[in-house]
Formats: sequence, C-alpha cells, structure tokens
Amino acid sequence: MHNFAKATLIALFSIAITACSSKQGEDLSVNKSSPDVLYSQARTSMELGNFSKAVRSLEALDSRYPFGPHKTQVQLDLIYAYYKLDDPASGIANIDRFIRLNPTHKDIDYVYYMRGLVNMQSDSYMFHDMLNIDRTDRDPKVAQDAFKDFDRLIKSYPNSKYAPDAAQRMQHLKNRLAKYSINVAEYYIKMNAWSAASTRAQSVLETFPGTPSTERALEIMADAYSELGQDKLKENVLTVMKANYPDNKYLTK
Repeated sequence: MHNFAKATLIALFSIAITACSSKQGEDLSVNKSSPDVLYSQARTSMELGNFSKAVRSLEALDSRYPFGPHKTQVQLDLIYAYYKLDDPASGIANIDRFIRLNPTHKDIDYVYYMRGLVNMQSDSYMFHDMLNIDRTDRDPKVAQDAFKDFDRLIKSYPNSKYAPDAAQRMQHLKNRLAKYSINVAEYYIKMNAWSAASTRAQSVLETFPGTPSTERALEIMADAYSELGQDKLKENVLTVMKANYPDNKYLTK
C-alpha cells in the first residue's frame, strides 16, 4: 500500500476514534449532570444552533426528570428543536403528548401553531422550492392537517399573537390544496371522465374560493359541461367567468 494511502487510512481511523470518544464523553457528562446544568446546556446549544446536541440534553431531562422544575419548558423546547431538525414524526408525537397532558397550559396556542408549522414543513420539499419545481400533485394529507391546525388556533385563540401568521399560512395552504384539486380534475379530463372533472373543479369554487385556481376551475367546468351536452350549466359558468375574468379566452370562443 502506498504511503499516502496508509497515511489517509490512519488519519480517518484517528478521526473516527476521536469522534467516538468525544460522543461517549458527552453522553457520560449528560448522564451525570443535574437538571439545572442539563437545561442550561440545552439552552446554550439551542442558542448556538446546535439542535442535535440540544435534543440529547432535553431528552435526557425529559426521561430522567419528568417532574423536574423545567418539565413543561423542556417539552416546549423539544418541540421547537425537532422542528428545527426537520424531524416531523418526533415533533408531532411531542406536540400531541403536550396537548394531552397540558390542555390548559398558557402556551397551548403556541403548541397548536407549532403543530401547523410541523405539518406544513412535512408538506414542503426544499429542493423543489429552490428549483421552482411544481409538486402540488403530491398527497395533500399533511397540508390538510396543517390547515386544520391553523384553523383551530385561530378559532380557539383569536387573540393569540400567532393568529395573524397562521392566517397567512392558511391562505398559502388553500392555494396549494386548490391546485391539487385542479391537478386531479385535469387527470379526469385525460381519462375522459368529464362528470368527475366538473365535480372536482366545482369543489374548488366551493371549498377554496378566491384562490388563483378559481379561473382554471371555471375553464374545466365549461369544457366538461360542453362535452356532457349540458349547455345551460356551461352558460352559467361563462356568465360567472365574464363577471370575474372578462379577458379569459373562453369568452371569445
């Protein structure tokens, strides 16, 4: 083996041993620390943006001192740390546990807000957003859950400081869910399922009014009613289109 290759292997082996030793030493320190020291370490890690390390300290606190002086704040910090680590499964599990155990806590509005954020995070694809790739055709389940979370926050705690941001996020989610329904309707068109296409497009008008997908929904309905020979319904759709989208190309057909 060449000397360079040997040196590289030795260096890598040394790094691995050092990292392992460091981790073992850190775990030993966590196991021996008092609640106050552990919580101080967790807060310092969070402030430095080291959420993985913060989670280790917070989880140690949560398991070893479940009735300690920082118990509820530890749970709240864990929720935020999991969110920052993009770990929605752990985030939702801790959120639901907090709600079950602390339904009247003074920060319960924040917890519902975080539930919406975590679900919304699950629905987002960072690299698709960066590359401007439209993926509104993906399963909308978590987007629907996020919408319900924000809706519950606003209805139950209208004066919450998180309500205005939740309302803005709900609008974004409405646009996303409406676009998904349009994608489904367009699939029905490809399958010549005109009745199903019109029904799905109509649901956009009823469930997500005022979204950018409204105009496309009307176009789909006009096409579907034309194919189905429902001239009166098509005429009604064109009347609505003329009142709201007078420059639409369908009005010149």
